[in-house]
Amino acid sequence: MSTRFDQQMMDLALQQAQKSYDEGGLPIGAVMVEDGAVIATGHNRRVQQGDPTAHGEMDCLRQAGRRADYKGVSLYTTLSPCMMCSGTILQFGIPRVVIGEDVNFPGNMAFLRAHGVEVVLLDDENCKALMGRFIEEHPDIWNEDIAGRTQV
Repeated sequence: MSTRFDQQMMDLALQQAQKSYDEGGLPIGAVMVEDGAVIATGHNRRVQQGDPTAHGEMDCLRQAGRRADYKGVSLYTTLSPCMMCSGTILQFGIPRVVIGEDVNFPGNMAFLRAHGVEVVLLDDENCKALMGRFIEEHPDIWNEDIAGRTQV
């Protein structure tokens, strides 16, 4: 179940996605929250850095730095996570993921849920619109990012 706070944090993640879009990269943003406080933000830097692993969620985790545990953490991401990011969520035991949208990429919500992660889908129109615009403008970069897959 989503809350008003969830939407506020998604709006911050969307700001990160817009930042990536403005830099010429994929518009995917993420925010990590613990006990109601933002502890890290990140955005997809794959194009900007030439790094195929620099997804928004991964950048956010890097910005958070080392942690002993993730028990009280929620991760907000504008797009349903790919398998790499989903695996990382499980690896570190992030208990809750709030997703902006799954229309442009269905991602791995069922996989996360099957492994005990609370997944909240906001179905955010702004997240869908920004990613949709990028896919329309740069289908070659999008296909490269998802390795030509529409389903995972």
